[in-house]
Formats: sequence, structure tokens, C-alpha cells
Amino acid sequence: MKSSGNNSRILIDRFLEMMSAERGAAANTLAAYGRDLEAYADFLAEHHADPSRAEAEDLRQYLAQVEAEGLKTTTAARRLSAVRQFHKFLYGEGLSKTNPAGAVDSPKIRRGLPKVLSIADVDRLLDTAKLRIGKLEGKARLRAERLHCLLELLYATGLRVSELVGLKTRAVTSSNQFITIKGKGGRERLVPVSGRARAAVRRYLASSAEAQPEGSPWLFPSHGAGAHLTRQHFAAELKALAREAGFDQGRISPHVLRHAFASHLLAGGADLRAVQQMLGHADISTTQIYTHVQSERLKAAVESFHPLAKRN
Repeated sequence: MKSSGNNSRILIDRFLEMMSAERGAAANTLAAYGRDLEAYADFLAEHHADPSRAEAEDLRQYLAQVEAEGLKTTTAARRLSAVRQFHKFLYGEGLSKTNPAGAVDSPKIRRGLPKVLSIADVDRLLDTAKLRIGKLEGKARLRAERLHCLLELLYATGLRVSELVGLKTRAVTSSNQFITIKGKGGRERLVPVSGRARAAVRRYLASSAEAQPEGSPWLFPSHGAGAHLTRQHFAAELKALAREAGFDQGRISPHVLRHAFASHLLAGGADLRAVQQMLGHADISTTQIYTHVQSERLKAAVESFHPLAKRN
């Protein structure tokens, strides 16, 4: 921090301590908040202001500067979110007399719709992954078994890729039809696992039993000491499979399969709250993006096939 003063640093540290202790914020989240708040405190210091005495106009001028820097709308919104929470904390703790952020509007953000595969697309991807197994031998066959298992689990559960590659063997080999996932912010949730996905796990474990590192707890261990498969490695293998299946590689990623899981559930009539819980979204508004996907599909269907749609 350039010249924002010791008081600003103390206030930011207290806020970050609260975020860590009370909300279980991850290290990356804390680091991002720290950077955003230091930039804000530097701006205030240059204008002879202090976070505990800042006014709404100070915050508006700061946002104007952020916009003048040419930053993306999402970046500006993220910075405002950090500042909003910071001022709410200061006011709640009695460290400031007012909450200036309450009088400042957020930048308008239009969220893009996620890329979604059709059920036929997912079937083609899974079929290609399964067929590869019979064509290969040795270590290549084991990698193919692992990839097929990863895809079956991902499409059956909608896990985040970090949650998927970090699964422990005991989590999916018990008689329980659910697995317990520890997601963002340390929040735990129960996710059901289909019989088809469990069967894929059993086949993978039977094929890889001799190759599994002794004592490793991971379902998908890597060659590193005590480590599991990385997100990057899985994504690279998936891209290669997508090319083999005839897809544009840009269309396929682990996150796109998570989107497919949610979209296909909602299309089949699943409850939005249930999908929210399975995805591990803290806010249902995040899950509602998938209802917009369905709405866009319905609109496109009407415009394409309804006999009156093309009439003026």
C-alpha cells in the first residue's frame, strides 16, 4: 500500500480476519479482497480520506476512476463488492458512523449464458470414452478407464472439477448412495451418485488395482507423492477426447459438463432448490442462470417451428 496509512491497513486486516474466521473464505479469495481493498485505500489516501470516514461521493469517484482505467465491468463489480462488504463490516463493528456503500448502485452486469451440451452430445462423448478403453492396452488403457470414470461421475453429480479430482476412494465405495462434498467456503453438501456412475467407479478400481499407489486415499491419484490428478491434466485429456469424438475443443470442458448436469436436470423437471444444493451454490440466483438457458431454448423452438412465428 502506497500511502493509505496504518489505520487503513489495520481495518483491512481486521476485515480479512473476519472473512477467514467467520465465513471460511479461501486463501485466494482473501488475497483478492486484500488487493482490491488496498487499491481502494490508496485512492482514499490520495484524496485525503480514510475508510472509517469515507462518504458515498468518495466511493463514486473511486468507481469512476476504475471505469476510466478501462477495467472490465466484472472487475469493477468485484471491486465494489469487496468495498461494500468492507464498509458493512466497519459499520457493523462500530468502526465507522455510516455505511457509504449503501447509497451507491452496482455496475450493471449482463451474465452470459453458459455453454450447454445436449443429451445426445453427452452420450456421444461418454460412448467415445468407453470405446477407447477396448482399443488400448497397458497404461494407456488405464488412463482411458480413468477418464471414462471421471466423465461418468462428473455428469452424474455436477461436481466442480476441483471437487471431482480431489475425491477420496472411500467417499464413493461405501454402500451409501450419497457422497459428502466439502465445497467453497468449507460448506458441506450431500450429492447423490447414480448406479451407472458407481458401476464405472467399480470397473475403474478393478482395472487399476495394481497400479494404485499403496496407501493413497485418492480415487484418482497422480504420480506425485501423495497427490491426486490435477484439474489441468484432466482438462487436457478431455480436450483430446472431444477432438476424437468430433467436437470443437472450445465447446468441451469439465465446467461445461457441470452445466450440462444442471441444465438437463431442470429440463427433466427437477426442483431448482434441489439443483442449487447439488451444485453447492450459496445463492439461488447463481443456479437460476440455467432456467434462462431453458427459456432461450423454448423461445428458439417457437421462433423456428411455430406456424405464426414468421408472419408479420
